Order: sequence, then C-alpha cells, then structure tokens
Amino acid sequence: MKAQMEKSVESLRKEYQKVRTGRASTALLDDIKVNYYDIPTPLNQVASLTIPEARVIIIQPWEAKSISLIEKAILNANIGLTPTNDGKIVRLALPPLTEERRKEIVKALKKMAEDAKIALRNIRRDANDELKKLEKDKNISEDDLKRAEKEVQDVTNSFVTKIDDVLAAKEKEVMEV
Repeated sequence: MKAQMEKSVESLRKEYQKVRTGRASTALLDDIKVNYYDIPTPLNQVASLTIPEARVIIIQPWEAKSISLIEKAILNANIGLTPTNDGKIVRLALPPLTEERRKEIVKALKKMAEDAKIALRNIRRDANDELKKLEKDKNISEDDLKRAEKEVQDVTNSFVTKIDDVLAAKEKEVMEV
C-alpha cells in the first residue's frame, strides 16, 4: 500500500515538472516527439537541451537538417512557446507569466493534487477491503482489523500531507515573480 501511495506522489511530482513556471526547465519538452526519419522520437534523443539563462532553453540538434522538424514538433505540441533558430540551434524564450496566467496554473495544480488524493483514497479503500476480507475469513481478529484500519488511515494521512507539501512548494514557485 505504501509503495502504491509513494508512486502516486511521485507521479504528481513528475506531472508538476511539466507545468510551466517562470523558469525554464527541460521537463517542459519531455513529451515532445520529433518525426525523425518518419519515426516519432523524443526530442532529447535528437538534440541536446541546455538552459543558459533562467528563461531560455537552447536545443542543439545533432543533425542540422532536423532543425525544421524540431521547430514543427514544438509548435504542434502546443506548449505555448514559439521556437526561433539561427541555422545551428533552436532557441525557446519563455515569456514572463501574467498574474492571471499564474492563477490559472495554480488552479490546474490544485486539480492535479486532488486527483492524486483521489488515487490515495482508492488505494486506502482497496487496503481496507483486503483487511475486511481477512477478518471475514477469520485470519485476523476484529481488534486487529480496527488497529490495521487505523494504521491504514494514518499512512493515508501522511501521504495526503506529502501531496499538500508538494502542491504548496509548486504553488510558491509559480506565484514567484
């Protein structure tokens, strides 16, 4: 149960990495696939990604002819960034976020956190069902069942707190100007 809950929290962290904040992050480009020799290939496998400044991502393709393919993939990914190139590299400049956009992002972050909490509650329900089944089959006593259910709830509460902490940290990062 703890392992499943840990996966839920980790999954939320990975989702949050893809959310655009005021800072540049190569995680924004993780889901982008370039049509490289007619094969959808992850962007980080056809170019090197670097962040020379807080609001700039540099994409240096290993083959100069793939620049147009990379630009097309970024535009098609619809991540709200417009690539520019100088013939050798593709540059992505992240514009500063408006206050309104920051609030929209925070709203989306809260929804992601709530989805993660729902996943935790489902895991808790499965664990409790398993415990009740053990008690019904006379493998554990009623007292053991109550004790175990309390332990399951305590573990669930600790993971809910972790999710709230992850949300608070990301929210702070987004609202930072």
